[in-house]
Amino acid sequence: MKRDLQPHELIERSIIKKFRKTIWNPFTLAVRQYQLIQPGDKIAVCISGGKDSMLMAKLLQELQRHSEVPFELVYLVMDPGYNEINRQKIESNAALLHLPITVFETNIFDVANNSEKSPCYLCARMRRGHLYKKAQELGCNKIALGHHFNDVIETTVMSMFYGSQMQAMPPKLHSTNFPGMTLIRPMYCIREDDIIAWRRYNDLEFIQCACRFTEACTICDNGGGGSKRQEVKVLLRRLMRENPNIENSIFRSIHSVALDTMPGYKTEGVEHSFLERFDRQEKALRAEAAKDAVPDAEQ
Repeated sequence: MKRDLQPHELIERSIIKKFRKTIWNPFTLAVRQYQLIQPGDKIAVCISGGKDSMLMAKLLQELQRHSEVPFELVYLVMDPGYNEINRQKIESNAALLHLPITVFETNIFDVANNSEKSPCYLCARMRRGHLYKKAQELGCNKIALGHHFNDVIETTVMSMFYGSQMQAMPPKLHSTNFPGMTLIRPMYCIREDDIIAWRRYNDLEFIQCACRFTEACTICDNGGGGSKRQEVKVLLRRLMRENPNIENSIFRSIHSVALDTMPGYKTEGVEHSFLERFDRQEKALRAEAAKDAVPDAEQ
């Protein structure tokens, strides 16, 4: 007699079965293509309580169960000062999804609230630092964040429109402040619409923007409203009406940058100009021309 599946088992099955093409396959593709996980890794799966990080946790949990590559997971939840409702929602969802979370508390919201600088910028930097530090204390060598395909696209466009630079969001990077720590983004190839579809199919409810400054999600990046990211989201949706492939084009473009055509670029913190390459080419051409000008008898 076939037993009835538990709620968390049904959710896990939906990832492997119904959403195999749109979620599981893009996830495993990113893990392989960008070499995100190596044998012996101990990964801190950073859970904020939103749909993205919760799905990422389940994906990595499933991968650990079925992968031949041995690695460890710590499901890390940082409480920066959530209200009681949001804190309870995170804990109840973790129980529902059978995620054995490790929770630690910080005063990030209090500090950011008393800053004269941009509270969102300060909050983001402090969050990252606390996550790295705690993960390192727990013996982890990597932290996993739930940024997805649309985050990558939007960040690229935002950097051009508002940051005056062409800057993407890499699938993984080394920490400069925490030696030996690496940040990975396993959901790099998963689209946000498919994450939303998975959430709705399983009738799940996650917290959105839990920041004290944006409890109603009126201006935060996750909820929409007045943020620059939301402006870019709206712009891309409008452009996709005319060109449905535009997001794919942007994604592919950051994988095939024609550096020789750029008038300037920065690498490892050092700015370079096309004139460096131009001058080298000119000298090489002159040397070649001088060589060709030597009479045969003198060669």
